[in-house]
This record gives sequence, structure tokens and C-alpha cells, in this order.
Amino acid sequence: MTIPNQLTITRIILTPIFAIFFLVNDLILNQLSLFIFLIAALTDWYDGWLARKYNYISELGRFLDPLADKILTSTAFFCFVYVGLLNFWMVLIIVVRDLVITLLRIYGQYKRRPLATSFLAKLKTAIQMIFLYYILIVYIGIEKGILSFIQKDYLKILLNQNFLNYSMIFITSITIYTGIEYFYQNRYTIKELFR
Repeated sequence: MTIPNQLTITRIILTPIFAIFFLVNDLILNQLSLFIFLIAALTDWYDGWLARKYNYISELGRFLDPLADKILTSTAFFCFVYVGLLNFWMVLIIVVRDLVITLLRIYGQYKRRPLATSFLAKLKTAIQMIFLYYILIVYIGIEKGILSFIQKDYLKILLNQNFLNYSMIFITSITIYTGIEYFYQNRYTIKELFR
């Protein structure tokens, strides 16, 4: 198994550990969840870099990498719903769209008919990850004291519910748009896949 694939599997393994550490009522584990998420996210960047630099491209990697990404981001989104930071309906739209397209991409790889991903779809994923980092850092900072050197009043401004809601509306809108764009750009390939 190549190193990028090992990193991808590590990301999948770290995801439930992140969720458990984030959700339990333990200060140290909650703080550790931030670093586990960071490590998991870094494996995504590093396995992609290794695969491109050393041509470690494999069918297993093409299958696992997008799946691992969606497992990590979906888990984080649902954790934030659980603690009351995000609205379930928006997270559900994002997760269902990402899951459907990821499964379609995997099926396309299996049928040797890869589906194109647009720049905007990649940008959407980057925006999602930045938003998840932001919430995680500020939430852990407020609730678990990592950012105790900053006054709590300032931190609460950073986690303002209106700001989070408008950000999620923006992210959900981009996610829906890129989903429609994805199906439109790949419409002929998708038709061939299901013949």
C-alpha cells in the first residue's frame, strides 16, 4: 500500500476519534480534538502532494481519498449541529450533495469513466474546510479555554449565531450550485455510466 493511501486510511481512522474527543465532556480531550482534526486535515493535503509529486496514483487512492474527505467534513458538520452551532437542514443538504457526488465519482472510477471536478467545486471544499477550522478553533477557544488570553466577549462575537447562519447559507448555496454544475458538466458521462 502506498504512503498516500496509508495517510488516507489514517484520516478515516482519526475521524471517529476526533468526534468522540470533541463530544465527550472532558476539557483535555476536547482540546485534543482540535489537534486531531488538524492532523486529519493535513493528511489530506500531504497525501495529495505525495501522490502528485511521486506519481503514487492508484485505484484504491482514487476511491478512498474523496470518501475520506467527506467522512471527515460530514462528521465535523454533524458534531457542530449536535452542540447547537449549526442548523441541521443546511448540514443535511451539504452532506447529501457531497455524498451523492462522491459515490458517483467512485462509480465513475470503477467504470473507467472519470468525472470532471470544476475549480468552483474545489474552492467550495476549501471554503468548507476553512469554515470548519474557524468554528472548531473559536468554539474550543470559548468553551474549553484554549484562547483564554482573549476576553470572552470578543470571542463570543466571533461565534455570533447570525454570522454562523449567514456563513452556512453562503456555503450551502455554493454547495447546491456546484452540485448542479457538476451534474450539468458531466451529463453525457453520467448517461454513459448508467447505460
